[in-house]
Amino acid sequence: MAENNSHSHSQSPIPCDNKHHDHEQVAGFDWMVLVAAILCAIVCALGLNTMLQCAFQCLGRVVTEPMQWIASRRLNSGIKKKEMVALPTSTFSTHDSGSPSSTSSCVICLAEFCNGDQIRFLPKCNHHFHVVCIDKWLLSHSSCPTCRHLTQV
Repeated sequence: MAENNSHSHSQSPIPCDNKHHDHEQVAGFDWMVLVAAILCAIVCALGLNTMLQCAFQCLGRVVTEPMQWIASRRLNSGIKKKEMVALPTSTFSTHDSGSPSSTSSCVICLAEFCNGDQIRFLPKCNHHFHVVCIDKWLLSHSSCPTCRHLTQV
C-alpha cells in the first residue's frame, strides 16, 4: 500500500503544472477574443452612425425644403428631344471659321471639327459641338458642358 501512495504522489504534480499552464493560455486567448469583439462592435457602431446621419440629413432636406429640393434636382436634368432638335445646327467649314482657334474642336469628344461635320451651337453661350455629342449630353443635362449656362430654347 505504501507503494500506491508514493506512486500516486509522484504523478500528481506534473498534471497540476500542465493544467495551470493550459489555463493561462486559454485565459490569454479569451482576452484577445474579447478585445477583437469590442473593436468590431465599435467599427460597426461608427458605420451605422454615419449611415443614419446621412439618411436623416437627406430625409430632413426632403421634408423641410421639398419644392426647392425637387426644383434643384430637375434644373439640370436634361431637355426634351423636341427642344433639342430645335437648337440651331450648321455644317462646319474651315472657310467660315477663319483662323483655327479653341472653338475648332468639340469639348465633349475632344476631336477637331472637320469640313462637313454637323455641328450644333447653343444660343445663349454660342459654344459649338458635334450634333451627336451634344444631343447625347443634352438628354441628361440642361447646361452647356463648357460654361454650364442653362440651355434656353
